[in-house]
Amino acid sequence: MTEEINQNYPKTYQQINSATKALGFDMASDVLTCSLLKTLAATKPSGKFLELGTGTGLSTSWILDGLDEHSTLTSIDNDAKFLAITKDFLSGDERLTLVETDGAEWIEKNKNKKFDYIFADTWHGKYLLLDEAIAMLNKGGFYIIDDMLPQQNWPEGHHDKAIKLVKDLESRDDLHLTKQVWATGIVIGVKK
Repeated sequence: MTEEINQNYPKTYQQINSATKALGFDMASDVLTCSLLKTLAATKPSGKFLELGTGTGLSTSWILDGLDEHSTLTSIDNDAKFLAITKDFLSGDERLTLVETDGAEWIEKNKNKKFDYIFADTWHGKYLLLDEAIAMLNKGGFYIIDDMLPQQNWPEGHHDKAIKLVKDLESRDDLHLTKQVWATGIVIGVKK
């Protein structure tokens, strides 16, 4: 077994990846992580999915690839130039709702909504408003985060924040938790 991706990439992946590189965005999700996101998405038929931190839509394209035709994905980002790439390549998918807003504002306004799967790939729902994001999960729902192993683009002091986040997640009694020292470092929680 190797770390090769031996499944089909989403149809739009290469185009989104090229546009992402042209923009100089270096915080896109790792392809191994994206493959896992797709596989986990496929376990939630007719599911309600939330992505906090759309970026340019690379991970979004993989999540959509794992969804069935009855599932929906809401993806949130506050950067119009990143969302423009996502819109260019993914806006034709009726299962997807893209929202340009601040993550904290969106969570506060929508905290009563429930989801079967949350990929928290930005500060809100991960380092900030963690309790609120986890409260939005249905029983058996996935809470997924990546970039928990040291990354080259981390600002000074971020390593300590990542260590604290993992400890906070480990201390919770409302999640079954698995930490994977693989790809960029992935944590998967399942709501009890």
